[in-house]
Amino acid sequence: MPKMKTKSGAKKRFSMTATGKVKAGQAGKRHGMIKRTKKFIRDARGNTILSDQDSRIVKKYMPYDR
Repeated sequence: MPKMKTKSGAKKRFSMTATGKVKAGQAGKRHGMIKRTKKFIRDARGNTILSDQDSRIVKKYMPYDR
């Protein structure tokens, strides 16, 4: 069988934790910060762990990164 391909967009945007969860950058921080609340900007710092439903999709894109 040939090797499965990794989606190159997914490997740039997501990474795995040691327990198999998917880390991603927090969404909604690119522009329009004036209209966002201070609480939103504070809470959107750093990375986030994807939900189980979303991580199931991302793991199909990255078959060897588990």
